[in-house]
Amino acid sequence: MKLSGRAVVIRQDDVDTDVLFPGQFLNITDVEKMTPHLFEGLDPSLRDQLVGDTALVVGSNFGTGSSREHVPQAMSASGIRFLVGKGFARIFYRNCINLGLPPVVAPEAVDAAQAGSAIELDLDSGIVTVDGRTFPFAPVPSFMQEMFRAGGLIPWVRERRA
Repeated sequence: MKLSGRAVVIRQDDVDTDVLFPGQFLNITDVEKMTPHLFEGLDPSLRDQLVGDTALVVGSNFGTGSSREHVPQAMSASGIRFLVGKGFARIFYRNCINLGLPPVVAPEAVDAAQAGSAIELDLDSGIVTVDGRTFPFAPVPSFMQEMFRAGGLIPWVRERRA
C-alpha cells in the first residue's frame, strides 16, 4: 500500500492530545464539525496548511495525554492521510490504527522533512521517501494495511463478517 502527501511539520516533542483537540469541543461527534477545532490549543494556523493529501510529520511522543479519538478523526477529515513521527504515545498510535490513519515511526525521515516536502509512504516495503531520499521503518503487517484500506478497525471487522 502506497500513500503520498505534502508535509506539514510539528517539530515539538510530547504534544498532548489536549492541545490537539481541546476538551471544550469533545461534545462534537460529527467529524466535519470537528475539523475547525483541530490544533486549537497548539497552533490554529496549522489548519490552513492542510490542503488535500497531507503527511503530518511530528516529533517524539506525539499524542500523549488523554485518549481522544477526536484527534485522528479530525485529522483524517482535514486531509491528513498519514503520520510520520519520531515516536507516538501508545494510545494515540493505536487510536490512529483503529480509525484508519497510518502512523509510522521513522526518525530520520522526520529530520529530513521540511514544510511542503513531498513524502511517499510504502507500507509494504517499510520505506518512506522524503523529497527523493529514502528512509526505512518497520513494514506494516498486511492485516493492518487491510484495516487502513477499509477505513479502520470497525469497517474491517464488518467486511470480514460479511
